[in-house]
Amino acid sequence: MDTNQLKNSEANWTRFFPFLVWLPTITRNTLKADFLAGLTVALVAIPQSLAYAQLAGVPAYYGLYAALLPVIIGALMGSSPVLSTGPVAMTSLLTAASVMTLASYGTDQFYTYVILMALLSGLIQIALGIGRMGVLINFLSYPVLRGFINAAAIIIGLSQLPAMLGLKLKNSTHFLSDVLHVIEHAAFMHSPSFYFGVGSLILLALMKKYTPKIPNVLVVVTMSIIISHFIGFEASGGVVVGKIPEGLPSFSVPDIDWVASMHMLPAAFVIAIISFMEAMSSSKIIAIKTRTRWDENQELIGQGLAKVVAAFSHSMPVSGSFSRSALNLTSGAKTGLASVFSALLVVITLLFFTSLLYDLPKPVLAAVIMMAVFSLIDFSTIRDIWHAKRADGIAGIVTFVATLAFAPNIQNGILTGITLSLILFLMRTMKPRIVILGEDKDGVLRSARRYNLSKLRPKVTAIRFDGQLYFANVSYFEEAILYLVSYDPDLKVILVSGDAINGLDSSGVEMLKNLLDRLQQSGITLAFCNIKKPVQDVIDRTILKEMIPPENIFPSVHDGLKEFDKRLEEQQENNEEQENNNDKK
Repeated sequence: MDTNQLKNSEANWTRFFPFLVWLPTITRNTLKADFLAGLTVALVAIPQSLAYAQLAGVPAYYGLYAALLPVIIGALMGSSPVLSTGPVAMTSLLTAASVMTLASYGTDQFYTYVILMALLSGLIQIALGIGRMGVLINFLSYPVLRGFINAAAIIIGLSQLPAMLGLKLKNSTHFLSDVLHVIEHAAFMHSPSFYFGVGSLILLALMKKYTPKIPNVLVVVTMSIIISHFIGFEASGGVVVGKIPEGLPSFSVPDIDWVASMHMLPAAFVIAIISFMEAMSSSKIIAIKTRTRWDENQELIGQGLAKVVAAFSHSMPVSGSFSRSALNLTSGAKTGLASVFSALLVVITLLFFTSLLYDLPKPVLAAVIMMAVFSLIDFSTIRDIWHAKRADGIAGIVTFVATLAFAPNIQNGILTGITLSLILFLMRTMKPRIVILGEDKDGVLRSARRYNLSKLRPKVTAIRFDGQLYFANVSYFEEAILYLVSYDPDLKVILVSGDAINGLDSSGVEMLKNLLDRLQQSGITLAFCNIKKPVQDVIDRTILKEMIPPENIFPSVHDGLKEFDKRLEEQQENNEEQENNNDKK
């Protein structure tokens, strides 16, 4: 095997097993750095996992299971080894909101469907990754994403009010009515729960501001467990995490309900896309700071495999965590071993320390969730988007309102935003700018209207069409050309500058064919210049090759004008000569 074959073989292996890239780079120094980073992340991940399990509507140990095998698989099979995979707030909320329409909270059926959601969303991500469809993420525009995140963060925060106040209220199918229901019953709150929740929230905020290097979540959780145990919080009517099964999760095939699966597919697709957006944001930042490359399609596969493993280990959907990934990076993580060490600490917790978590008050977990999502709320971005482009601002605001209105089915909110973005995009491209060209005193071609320039030639008009010719705007192009014809009865030549026309579809071909026929009958020539190769290729493959001869396609507008000056002059001479001959007769 020669050197090139060996390199190709290695590239193929590393493509399917990304950990082979960083595994050989492990040294004693990187091992130490990864161990410390993994330990630091685990101290945050364990209490967060318990909190996000509560947000997903499943028992606390589901969160710990999600912080075990999925974390390892995400690090080994993803393209960004420093990315920290596991339970996250957004994915947990989406999971709960999607499943609650099919099963009641707290039931075995609900838990079964959560596991099934992990499997479905994971398989979707794997399929997208294998199909090299990572570019689909581009359909989710930034304004839509920001509108969704702001609304989802508010929903996540408000959804924790019952736990924060110690109220046991049933959720309905309308989130806003649930919030009003909480306000109506605020007088019946459990006071110790309120003190634990609000006190934890204040302490988390103070520690984040004044002692950012100390793991504030771990400190607050530890303190609350100790206080809860000694004051008898559970005995007073407070809700605690309770008994967490000791030992590792069993590994088995999830129960598959095909009918439920069909109902869950749209939500699973949204979860797959949104969770990958979070992972992608973290991966991009890591790639910039570490000056390494990452592969969005491989990351889709890695995140998908992590979700599938979560399903097989009786857990919930996972994703790349922005906060824990940032902590992993700042803690000095070098390779994916940092995530492996983090998972090992979860193993130790499951084997030996689950009993210590029994007295952890659920209002404290609610405070952890609230603190995590408050930082996601940023209305200034919507304002900036509005100032940049009003249509984008509308998309962001509509997505925000729709997400709140559809809650808890917040996936409908982002689907509304995506649909609106596509509609606005089509509307913008339906009427691209058409510029009638004029020539200034320096011979530079500019917009005749903007710079108050006269027409290029008495019988020649040159225009620039700023967009591709496709089904949505071919009528607009045709109408613009016909308007020029009706406006100028002496017009003989229309020269189209195609430097901004990047594509031509079958609708564009049909429109040009009909337009060329009409103009030819009126004695008008439609010519082109600055045509790009993709457009020229389409012309060469279709009937347009015969209708637009090479002599009517020019390298530049000036070349076209020069040629038509010559042609029109010759035509004028021929006409005069013919008139003279007629007079002699």
